[in-house]
Amino acid sequence: MNATVSVISWTDLGIMVIPIAAVVAIMFAWNLRPWFALYSNARMLLQLTLIGYFLVFIFEADEAWFIVLVLTSMLLVASWISLNPIVGDRWRLYPIVLVSLTLGGGMMLFLVTQEVLHVDPWYSPRETVPLAGMIFANSMTTVCLAAERYEAELKNGVAVPEARRIAFQTGMIPVINSMLAVGLVALPGMMTGQILSGVSPLIATRYQIVVMSMLFGASGLCAACYLQLVSVLGISAGARTRVVDS
Repeated sequence: MNATVSVISWTDLGIMVIPIAAVVAIMFAWNLRPWFALYSNARMLLQLTLIGYFLVFIFEADEAWFIVLVLTSMLLVASWISLNPIVGDRWRLYPIVLVSLTLGGGMMLFLVTQEVLHVDPWYSPRETVPLAGMIFANSMTTVCLAAERYEAELKNGVAVPEARRIAFQTGMIPVINSMLAVGLVALPGMMTGQILSGVSPLIATRYQIVVMSMLFGASGLCAACYLQLVSVLGISAGARTRVVDS
């Protein structure tokens, strides 16, 4: 198969302004915060352009300490974003989220890069950084949903073990739904990108299986770790909670 990737010119890329303009026009007509949509698109363009240049710099780096610094920064940011929907003292929960993402996400990153893909050296940025991004981003979302639901259940007077069970089930909904839909409703981004670049669909499928399993495992481990820690320590964003056995 053709292993070359078509280079998108800036002129061709400009064509994508057409659907954006159409949607924004509809939002203007229906009075649906069009300026925020324009802001989000402008921010997306700026962020992706900057990260493109930054990734070139990262991929050319050949120092383990620098890649560790990048991964640490990703963890710190992801941990804070995980607590966005939480009302109250988020700093009380931040260390627990950080530990949970580090343990669950770090374990999964090691397993995939060293035991499945055999990345050498272990800090090779071209493989480690993108995989870490997928792991931390998806785990962040799962922990975010689980943390918000856990706090809500506690406020409603639900016992801690039951609140933990409900929160874990809620947090896992997106990743489970994506696994049910993959291959039937949608082809995931990584698989689509590989196919577009000329990789055999059979090879792309194997990589996607690794990715889906990786995301399911990392999300579940991180959420379980977080919920177990907050329930055992009796900590919430408001006041300390009393652990009630079922």
